[in-house]
Amino acid sequence: MSEDQPMSFLDHLEELRWRLLRAAVAVIIFSIVIWIYQREIMENVFLNMVDPHFITFELLCKYLGVCVDQINVDFQSTTLAGQFSYALMMSIMGGVVLAFPYIFYQLWAFIKPGLKGNEKNMAKGIVFYVSLLFFLGILFGYYVVAPLSVQFFGAFQITPEIKTDVTIASYMSTILSTVFYTGLFFLFPIVTFLLVKIGLFTPDFLIKYRKHAIVVILILAAVITPPDVISQVIVTIPIYLLFEVSILVAKRVARKEQTD
Repeated sequence: MSEDQPMSFLDHLEELRWRLLRAAVAVIIFSIVIWIYQREIMENVFLNMVDPHFITFELLCKYLGVCVDQINVDFQSTTLAGQFSYALMMSIMGGVVLAFPYIFYQLWAFIKPGLKGNEKNMAKGIVFYVSLLFFLGILFGYYVVAPLSVQFFGAFQITPEIKTDVTIASYMSTILSTVFYTGLFFLFPIVTFLLVKIGLFTPDFLIKYRKHAIVVILILAAVITPPDVISQVIVTIPIYLLFEVSILVAKRVARKEQTD
């Protein structure tokens, strides 16, 4: 159906249904591929974070002198269906991550016909930029936030008499949620763009509360990273840069609104 042709409410629902169905099929396809290679992915993508030779730990040791000798973590599954459940969760979440550009494209294709011409021009390339920011967040979560958390919590001991036996459920939920939510957090500039467009945010508002934002970012970095200065700085800098990018995006949108 042409973008200029009016659609009834039921037509909109039908189009949304088909677009969601296409997105679901993409997730299922990627999930099946991950399920087929679940052992290789589990061993080489997730369980290797407890290896002192993981690339993040190697770089920290080489360039910052922060070396990891050993992470004393033993994995176990305490329920009969535990390994199956988390293999399934890994496959589905992995399918969502890999299919994310296509999922967002389907949602954007549904929304786009309802926008005005100038709004469409302002949003050119949005699928690319949203996907880029999301995958940058995924990479940052996987290579920075998640391994630092694993290293700290895996190495922390109240006393050597207590052994850290980690359930696969606890480990996988920590890794998957950390990586996925970091990917979503990197979409903040896009969220800012939308909020400025609808008038909820202004560049002056973001600039006015920049100091408050720094405090919030520092608190956030302290929450999601081990309590050492180096780890917090590593996480704080990219998040703060995202905030500054959001201010630039807000200024650009505001200027464009004034000239239209």
